[in-house]
Amino acid sequence: MRLEDYWGIGPKTRALLADELGVEAAIEAVESGDVRALTDAGIPRGRATRILRHAHGGEALDLLATRDARNVYKQTLDIIGEFAVTETAADRIRILTPLPDEAAMQERLADVEAGRETWARLDEGDQSAVIEAFDAYDSVSGGERSAVQTALRLREEGFTEGIFAPLADLDPETLSDATAALAGLSGEGDRVGEGADSQLDALRSQLGGVEDMSATPGEVLEAVQSGARGTDELRDAFARHVADESGVDVGRVREAMPSDAADASAFVGETLRSLASGLRTAVEEREETVREELEGVLEAAADEVDAAVTAVDDIALALSLARFAAAFDLTRPAFVDREVTGVVAARNVFLEDAGEAVQPVTYAVGDHDLDVPGATVPPTGDRVAVLTGANSGGKTTLLETLCQVQLLAQMGLPVPADDAEVSVVDTIVFHRRHASFNAGVLESTLRSVVPPVTGGGRTLMLVDEFEAITEPGSAADLLHGLVTLTVERGALGVFVTHLADDLEPLPDEARVDGIFAEGLTTDLELEVDYQPRFETVGRSTPEFIVSRLVADATDHSERAGYETLAESVGESAVQRTLADARWTE
Repeated sequence: MRLEDYWGIGPKTRALLADELGVEAAIEAVESGDVRALTDAGIPRGRATRILRHAHGGEALDLLATRDARNVYKQTLDIIGEFAVTETAADRIRILTPLPDEAAMQERLADVEAGRETWARLDEGDQSAVIEAFDAYDSVSGGERSAVQTALRLREEGFTEGIFAPLADLDPETLSDATAALAGLSGEGDRVGEGADSQLDALRSQLGGVEDMSATPGEVLEAVQSGARGTDELRDAFARHVADESGVDVGRVREAMPSDAADASAFVGETLRSLASGLRTAVEEREETVREELEGVLEAAADEVDAAVTAVDDIALALSLARFAAAFDLTRPAFVDREVTGVVAARNVFLEDAGEAVQPVTYAVGDHDLDVPGATVPPTGDRVAVLTGANSGGKTTLLETLCQVQLLAQMGLPVPADDAEVSVVDTIVFHRRHASFNAGVLESTLRSVVPPVTGGGRTLMLVDEFEAITEPGSAADLLHGLVTLTVERGALGVFVTHLADDLEPLPDEARVDGIFAEGLTTDLELEVDYQPRFETVGRSTPEFIVSRLVADATDHSERAGYETLAESVGESAVQRTLADARWTE
């Protein structure tokens, strides 16, 4: 396959990758999902991530049919990435995509469950030890060397069960030798690193000392000349001085001495230059020998090193996903052949991540088999629900939560609910309320939400306040058409609207649900029961909002204006609301 055959790699990107990595290495980086290799080559991280997402899950990305669905996907990955135990794991999380079939989803779910069980069995101290080991992975330069050192550390600390089991099969002696070899070959260019060979280190030290003296031969001559009487004593004093200062054997210093120097200054300079040249050759020869030895060690340990790298990277990803699942108390969804998206006690991950209080919600569309002891379950069989109710009542949040559940399930990840049933769909159409009242927005919205339903695949429609983009009369007609189309094409859908009364009669497989505001808190905040009531039209209850405005007004004329509004929405209801709020104080 050619580089330019991959999505997102045009002529300029191809030239950059070919120059920086070479074509074969660049293809290997794309095929292996190596974000770091692409970014190190100069490709911006966002673009590198998009290239690899399409390379590894291009067709599956068609699941995300709208911009809002894609935003949920990206935000979800950002949150999962917060739990990555290494930068490599974070990169692998960034390129996770929906999976192509249920078998792949079940396989990843099993891996995540195994990771979560392993993580849960560790006490706090062991969990900290694991994180420290992976922190060290990121602090050491060189991917293979880091992975091997991490594998050895985890193995030495006894982490060899559960998802750590592959570490038990590694040969620590071979990996220790490989670590030393990798460290030795980690120098710049072809340079063998310090510490790889004591003889090479000694020769380099000697060369450095001689080169330093070569830079100031006059100072060397002055140091040995004062006590010398005659040429022989000067030669002896010079040899001992150089040997003491550089560590070079005296005999080697004498071998470098010229026999016909014009004077003492020339003698010192020529000796130091000759000695440095000889040492430089010795360093090069020894370095070549050591390099060949180290490469031989690595060649012999190649399979073991590859196994260690694979094990560490797979464990890091599994632990990262496990920590995410544990942090949000996620549950494995049940995939069913029936057309359904249903949840029990579902929670919105984005709100929980932001630290906000979340009321769990039970909801479903389609033919579900959910059982909630002591609670009312959604009707089964309705393909479409029209969701109505109070402003700020959590209707959009419920759509977003259903989108999260469906997306996470099809990525092979557990979902934020106590129980969930999902059927695999081909397309998620999630459309938030966008209050732009013009024909262009209406046309672009219809172009994004209608084709997926008519395309023949299985679709989940999650559409929020369609009436915000056109006039109310037309909006009701168009929304009724969308509900009817969703039912007729066998799709599932939840449509949020304030126009429920204008949609009657609905198709037989559609129902109306409602969310209700229940009053004001003592702080005059709207109190909402976010759990929808099934087959009931919700009300926006404007008297609660007006009551708060009346209570908060400090200006006399402003308060009078709000009281006029109170008369319009029902003064007795406003007064009763205010009295209830004050009484609960």
